[in-house]
Amino acid sequence: MTVAVDQVAVTSAPKPRGFQITPGRIGLYAFLIISALFFLIPLLIVFNTSLKPMDEIRAGDIFDLPIDPSFAAWAEAWTSACTGRNCEGIRVGFWNSVKILVPSVIFSILIAAINGYALAQWRFKGSELILGALMLGAFIPYQVILYPMVRILSTVGLYGSLPGIIVVHIIFGLPVLTLIFRNFYSGIPIELIKAARIDGAGFFRIFFSIMLPMSTNILIVALILQVTGIWNDYLLGLIFAGRENLPMTVQLNNIVGSVTGERTFNVDMAATMLTALPPLIVYFLSGRYFVRGITAGAVKG
Repeated sequence: MTVAVDQVAVTSAPKPRGFQITPGRIGLYAFLIISALFFLIPLLIVFNTSLKPMDEIRAGDIFDLPIDPSFAAWAEAWTSACTGRNCEGIRVGFWNSVKILVPSVIFSILIAAINGYALAQWRFKGSELILGALMLGAFIPYQVILYPMVRILSTVGLYGSLPGIIVVHIIFGLPVLTLIFRNFYSGIPIELIKAARIDGAGFFRIFFSIMLPMSTNILIVALILQVTGIWNDYLLGLIFAGRENLPMTVQLNNIVGSVTGERTFNVDMAATMLTALPPLIVYFLSGRYFVRGITAGAVKG
């Protein structure tokens, strides 16, 4: 009798549905392909042009593939492209961007994670007011407070210096990052914190021993946001970094805008690709963790 019941259950189980072509699925794939081409075609044109010598660029079409591809324009853009009177290539701006990026990302994420943890799990008098101020700061265009920031940094002696631009990036990154971490830590059971308190752990012990190891995905989200925002920044670097610390984006603008004799489009495109590569590499290496972090609570609440 048991065997018969099992056979009936097996035969009545729904069969897995195979791949079916439906109008909705056709429309979805068509939309995805068109969207991908919309973003990929300009990138492919830039990369394609960077591999061509100037003779091919002048004689052909921008969609033509290079007859004799070469990375000579990339080497020139890196080592000897002119940014005004300086012809040391875009490598100077690259290392300036690295000097700005690394401490800005580390300190902004660390401070924002501690702030978000405090606002989510250690409620205190006035915490909601601070949260409201952070939300206000997250949505105010930073162009509105550029002049007050210039005056403040000039007063304390940080304007036009490497520490000055690092402080600016940390300050402007804190509101959004704090809200992201606060929303993430709000989803962690308060009983876990209470148990750690009973065992004698304090604020920072709980944070570094319990909360931070659980935050891998949301840390990747914050990392991608900060790396992309700081590396691609132009205006803040131009205003606050000073002449000796101009980031790669400002150097790129100077290379494209400097013309002595023939305009070398292949060098301009190579410099553009070199500028865009670091954030692209970061995203491709950690993109799956970005999706996990978003779904784990980065945009909830």
